[in-house]
Amino acid sequence: MRLVSLVLLLTFTLLVFSAGSILPGAAAGEQKVWAREGSSAMLPCYLSPRKQGRIWKQPSDWTSVLWKRHGGSAHQEPHVVLEVEYTGLRKTALPMRPRVSVQDSALRSGNFSLRIDPVRSGDAGLYEAQVAYSTEVQSCQVELGIVTVTLSPPGPVVEGEPLLMSCNSSHRARLMETCWFHNGRPVPTTKDFYSLHGALSILQPSVSDSGSWHCQLRYSDNVVVSATHDLQILGFDGPANPVVYAAAGSAADLPCTLSYLPSAFGINAVAAHWSHLAGGHLQDWIISQNQSSRSFPLHLPAVGPDDAGRYSCAVPVGSKTMRRDVTLAVVTVTPSIPGPISEGSHLLLTCGVTHLQGHERFQWKLLSSAPTNKKGAMFTSHNLKDHRSQTGRTLDISQVSQKDVGIWECSVYGPEGRLGAVEYGLQITGAQVSSPPTIFSGQVTFGLTVTLFFLLMVCILALALQKRARIPASYPALEGIVAVAVPNKKDVEESQKETIQQTEC
Repeated sequence: MRLVSLVLLLTFTLLVFSAGSILPGAAAGEQKVWAREGSSAMLPCYLSPRKQGRIWKQPSDWTSVLWKRHGGSAHQEPHVVLEVEYTGLRKTALPMRPRVSVQDSALRSGNFSLRIDPVRSGDAGLYEAQVAYSTEVQSCQVELGIVTVTLSPPGPVVEGEPLLMSCNSSHRARLMETCWFHNGRPVPTTKDFYSLHGALSILQPSVSDSGSWHCQLRYSDNVVVSATHDLQILGFDGPANPVVYAAAGSAADLPCTLSYLPSAFGINAVAAHWSHLAGGHLQDWIISQNQSSRSFPLHLPAVGPDDAGRYSCAVPVGSKTMRRDVTLAVVTVTPSIPGPISEGSHLLLTCGVTHLQGHERFQWKLLSSAPTNKKGAMFTSHNLKDHRSQTGRTLDISQVSQKDVGIWECSVYGPEGRLGAVEYGLQITGAQVSSPPTIFSGQVTFGLTVTLFFLLMVCILALALQKRARIPASYPALEGIVAVAVPNKKDVEESQKETIQQTEC
């Protein structure tokens, strides 16, 4: 009984040893590896750790590996793909040089996997590796299947151009179903996306369709093959029809930015052509950039209402031309009083926008007011007792006063936030007096009274000086001599009359 048990134990040990001599990827069974055309593939072949240990114990005996391909059909003879001899000499088949390789650092650790980079559609088939170490030879068999994702038309995929994306494999069974996924989400069949026989038709591709596309093929023998393709669509960043809001008199930059660098598609230089039809005259600008830039903005130093309208940015890519339209909306302020504005006037300020979209909202705000004291202090809208802010296109000021003087701002808002703003400086020329105040009337009366009294005093003083000038002056040296002239009656009457007339003046 003990002898039977010992025999069974030895038999089980031998079976375990035989099964563990070659890991998955070796001769214990054939493996299938799928790879997408253009990517890299690794055909596995490993020795077991026990076999690997035996190699290290005998350093004088080196290991060699020979990879062969059995070809596309059973009638074709196997041909050498890669051979590494005991001495380290390598031999590679010309059709696959330098796409095949094995890692030198991995050979001593028992890793004889074959790397193919990049994989081509004709590389599909059965590969076999023969590993010789010491006096033993082991083999690995791996079947390489190729999945191909092709684009039609080839070359750069341009936004708006119809695209056909096909998914095929080298599997020989009948194809039953094809499923497509975009960024991990299933793609439903719509008028823009249509799947048929492993192909997906995209009628109007946009930049949002860029990203990871995954195709999954299910065959009649229940084999499922899949592949992933990173799709890059050359178009424009931002919304499809952008609108730029700019205040009259300010600068404006119209955007024209590509979704990818032109160098990613093998394009060395790109020139953008801007055009604008204004007043029946076509204006043109050409902006050139190198392959390291993807932005072609149009800078307008100062815009007015005549500059508003639709601008077009055209970028040629090969035989195709991409076009993006940009609308320039100019924001203006129109006062109801064209000339100077007087204090107390009724003023209306209207905020106008060319090319209204219908969703704009308007808000008025007093940014700063004029000085109201001798120190020249500047009051902002936050310092005012009443918050000078109103909504609506028109700002209604019933009676313009000093507190309304300053910079008024009209902001334009949309669903995405603030779109633009324009400023208007409000100044007044003077005061309108309808009925003078009582204090003002008293001051005028007092001033007139003082003026009349002053004139009367001047007149009296002048008469006194004139009268004094007619009286003979006394001289001390002639005190002894007194000349007395006795006027007659007629002269005295004439003199009195003359004096009365001067007094009446």
